[in-house]
Amino acid sequence: MGILRIGHASLKVMDLAAAQQHYEKVLGLKTVMKDKAGNAYLKCWDEWDKFSLILTPSDQAGLNHLAYKVEKDEDLDTLQQRIEQWGVKTQFLPEGTLPSTGRMLQFNLPSGHEMRLYAHKEYVGTDVGTTNPDPWPDDIRGSGVHWLDHALLMCELNPAEGINKVEENTRFMKEALDFFLTEQVMVGPEGSIQAATWLARTTTPHDIAFVGGPRCGLHHIAFFLDSWNDVLKSADVMAKNKVRIDVAPTRHGITRGETIYFFDPSGNRNETFAGLGYLAQRDRPVTTWTEDRLGSGIFYHTGDLVPSFTEVYT
Repeated sequence: MGILRIGHASLKVMDLAAAQQHYEKVLGLKTVMKDKAGNAYLKCWDEWDKFSLILTPSDQAGLNHLAYKVEKDEDLDTLQQRIEQWGVKTQFLPEGTLPSTGRMLQFNLPSGHEMRLYAHKEYVGTDVGTTNPDPWPDDIRGSGVHWLDHALLMCELNPAEGINKVEENTRFMKEALDFFLTEQVMVGPEGSIQAATWLARTTTPHDIAFVGGPRCGLHHIAFFLDSWNDVLKSADVMAKNKVRIDVAPTRHGITRGETIYFFDPSGNRNETFAGLGYLAQRDRPVTTWTEDRLGSGIFYHTGDLVPSFTEVYT
């Protein structure tokens, strides 16, 4: 019962054609359709539902909403009750509000980010099928990412004014949506301020993450790759296509992930992310990073913080 995994991200882009080329040529997604409003819907080769990324034309970059798939349609009713008991308003969007998608439960996180839950999306299958499949398709492009893996959202954090949307979001995700905490960053006097959290519903180190900042926004959406070698190849693809790279290939201490951060043409940050890191379980002890080791937590190899990594986001 409940949430299975991340379902899709809807992003605002300022040049739809350039954005499509980026996600297709650099990352390897395919455009599966466009709707009458001009929005483009894309999927990765190893995903079986119709789409995982929506690109909507806009005069600015950023996140429209983040959606997670639940196991059964009746779970939406149960979760609506839990969310509203927590004090968050909800509404149901009817089937067909998004193409090929069933009814959606819409609400805002305490940080203000819009989230949607749904049970049904048209099944189209992976590019290699389910009968005697090959390990990858012949027409793979660019980085060849497998699937949309997770998202990191920036949340307002101002301890002087008693504002900590990281902590509020984290409590909401645990209490209302039954996520569990895998890692956290604690800062301030005696490590009393929860400045960043990573939470899961699956066995991956995180299905969503929250990091404190001066304002709310989207830090990045991440796409999964198999290995460190794939991460390096991904960097080569980006260099060939003159993609603006924020952080070159490295490893996180947090989640143990192997990573590259870069930007789409509108300035939305992407990540290619490899390595399981560890098997996330509800009874696994929460990993805590302290303020004095935060650099190693984010960039394990150098331990040096990159200012743009926390200061630049949409």
